Parts: sequence; structure tokens; C-alpha cells
Amino acid sequence: MRRAGDAASLSLQVRPATPADLDAIARLHAAARAAYHRSRFPDAPFDTPAEHARRLAAWVRVLDRDDTPALCAVRQDTVVGAAAYRHCTPAAPPRAPATVTLHQLHVDPGHWGTGVGRALHAACLHAWHAAGCSRAFLEVLWHNRRARAFYTGLGWRPDPGRRPAPDATHLSLTLPLAAPAAR
Repeated sequence: MRRAGDAASLSLQVRPATPADLDAIARLHAAARAAYHRSRFPDAPFDTPAEHARRLAAWVRVLDRDDTPALCAVRQDTVVGAAAYRHCTPAAPPRAPATVTLHQLHVDPGHWGTGVGRALHAACLHAWHAAGCSRAFLEVLWHNRRARAFYTGLGWRPDPGRRPAPDATHLSLTLPLAAPAAR
């Protein structure tokens, strides 16, 4: 498997996703979901044409929204990762700091461990800082240990304000973002 320091990772580009990327993004999203769900449900068919169609429809909705920027990671003319987040919104009261929610971050399983996820995350951080966001949120599946370790390694922590129910399937994480003066 390629590692982040090799020549293949040097050609990685993160850019805004376009409608031309939809099929590739849906395919890698379905493959990533299948890979992490298989750890919990080894016999379930997650990477099916119906699942691909659901992912495609979901990403069409993402790209149609003005308040949800989408990024893709491209290596050697192949889309290998994608991310989407909801624009910063001011919290109440009116002068409270803005927050952002990372809704999607997926990497093609064949490119796990090669720096694609970190590059997408870094591009999101850059955009969030530029927009003046003070805190980011996301939800990750409890059983997706790989994703939980990835986010923990990047500084995300369980959100004390969003404690899960005993039967919850997701864990809410938060990441404080440095104020512009602190960067």
C-alpha cells in the first residue's frame, strides 16, 4: 500500500467537487461504507448498485446546495476522496461564534493510509478558518473505529454537549478552531 510520503501522494490535489465528479464520488462513498460496515456486518451486501444509486442521489443533493461546499481529492486524474460540510452558521445569541458541521469525508478504501483523508481535512480546516468558524462538529458511527481513530488523531474530541443515548449508533465529536489572531 502506498504511504503519505511516496510520489503518488505528491500528486494529490484537493479541489471543489463538480457534477462531473458525481459518479466517482458516489462509487468511492459506497465502497468506503461497505468496507467499514463489513467489520460489523460481514455478510451484508453494502456495495450494490442500489447503494451506489443512493450515494449518487445524496451527492447530487449536496452539490445542488449553496450552503454545503463539497471537495474532492484527485490523484492521477482519479477521484479518491470527497468531503462536504455545512457552511458556518452563527449560533444564538447574535454575536456568538460561528460553527460548521462536517457532513461527509470519505476515502476510497484502496487509498486509505495514503494522506487523502488528511488532505481533505486540511482543506476543510483552511476553509473554516477563512470563514471565521470557531468550532466544528461531526458525527461518526460508533463501530467505525478507523474513522474514530482518524478524527481523534486530528484533535477531535467527544462533544460534551451532545451525549449519545445508550443505544446510539453515532458519536458526536467537536473540534475547537483557533481564532484568527491565534493562528
